[in-house]
Amino acid sequence: MNQELPLIFEIASPGRIAYSLPECDVPDVPMESLIPADLLRGEPAALPEVYEVDVIRHYTALSKRNFGVDNGFYPLGSCTMKYNPKINEDVARYPGFAKIHPYQPEESVQGALELMFRLQEDLKGITGMDAVSLQPAAGAHGEWTGLMMIRAYHESRGECRTKVIVPDSSHGTNPASASVAGFRTVTIPSTPSGLVDLEALQAAVGADTAALMLTNPNTLGLFETQIAEIADIVHGAGGLLYYDGANSNAIMGITRPGDMGFDVVHLNLHKTMSTPHGGGGPGAGPVGVKNLLIPFLPEPRIVQTETGGYAISAGYNRRGEDGGSSIGRVKAFYGNFGILVRAYAYIRSLGPEGLRQVSENAVLNANYMMHRLAPYYEMPYPGPCKHEFVMSGSGLGEYGIRTLDVAKRLLDFGYHPPTIYFPLNVPECMMIEPTETESKQTLDGFIDVMIAIAEEARTNPDILLTAPHNTLVTRLDETGAARKPVLNCTCG
Repeated sequence: MNQELPLIFEIASPGRIAYSLPECDVPDVPMESLIPADLLRGEPAALPEVYEVDVIRHYTALSKRNFGVDNGFYPLGSCTMKYNPKINEDVARYPGFAKIHPYQPEESVQGALELMFRLQEDLKGITGMDAVSLQPAAGAHGEWTGLMMIRAYHESRGECRTKVIVPDSSHGTNPASASVAGFRTVTIPSTPSGLVDLEALQAAVGADTAALMLTNPNTLGLFETQIAEIADIVHGAGGLLYYDGANSNAIMGITRPGDMGFDVVHLNLHKTMSTPHGGGGPGAGPVGVKNLLIPFLPEPRIVQTETGGYAISAGYNRRGEDGGSSIGRVKAFYGNFGILVRAYAYIRSLGPEGLRQVSENAVLNANYMMHRLAPYYEMPYPGPCKHEFVMSGSGLGEYGIRTLDVAKRLLDFGYHPPTIYFPLNVPECMMIEPTETESKQTLDGFIDVMIAIAEEARTNPDILLTAPHNTLVTRLDETGAARKPVLNCTCG
């Protein structure tokens, strides 16, 4: 059982100091001469007074309470929580990458610019697109960027298209991004087999259709086998196809969004290209487009010069200012550079054959796990699946057990639970994505625990209903925490 950890304020004592600065070697300047008096504190901040060793031990202990892919299996569906090779971390810390600054002259950062240009070219090849921008800072940011280009494209043609179609199994960010970009979303149902309903799609498209947002394989882990027909329906109505790249880990080197008929795609480099993510960042969401959308790409862009060097394209081709068509800059400076370096190292270390093997192994792991768990949990779409699969805890309802109880019980065994209650069209849903970086031994360990939990639900349901038992806190009032959060601490 973990022991309660005191607050750092509780171990503080007046007079303790954790640092010692060297004597100031420049003239002392009164603070009042630098900052307006009304913005200065009347008294020092009430910070804890502790020794350096206490600071280190306190925050090291806190860090051990975090769950990450480096210390356990993380089967979070639709998130691709794969292990991050440490060689990529080393490369990102090379002084030539880590210690440069966006304001440096271009001639002094040619290596960084070359890396970004080459990464653009690699992503073009992987996705089947004609051009790529590395500016967007995250997946949802990439979604919004792609939708803004779609909006600009339709407006350039004098068309007022206000509707974005999303399947009921779409990612939650899809309708949100469409709304922020100024569109109205229309949800269409899936068929009983979990794929896009072509009749519903045909009925939904029209002169007001701007785009269909889709990922393939979809959020149920199923490949949309009728993607060519889907593309024909949307294009026939004058709309464009947007590819949500969250599930790209299933298709690298096997098929490409550009070959499926998609016009724009974003990639989650922090998922597919194995760079750290979670907790709000970091991330990167490059956007690739077909030729018809190139004029609307964010600017500036990374280009190769006539002399063979590299540059950030000067000036703007911004809409509404100089008669241009670019949607303009979408991020200060240029993307999350450290993540771009890691992604480039990942792609180059694996090569085309390695990327394909990544996807093949991810698909193999998911199907293996689904097959072994099928006798114990309901499988609404029995497969074969791609990189992830959904199953349901509905069958445990006769024992008074819900999917939430299974997730809480997993914590007692040291596993991060899978995604639960999403997608919304599967009752008591559990969405599991094992990724390719896990061994059969790790998969079997998780599977055995899931089987044991299913047996507990039948023979001893109370142990699930009161779980977790081995964590610092037991079951929380999650609704109360969401609706009435405590966001500050008053220490006396």
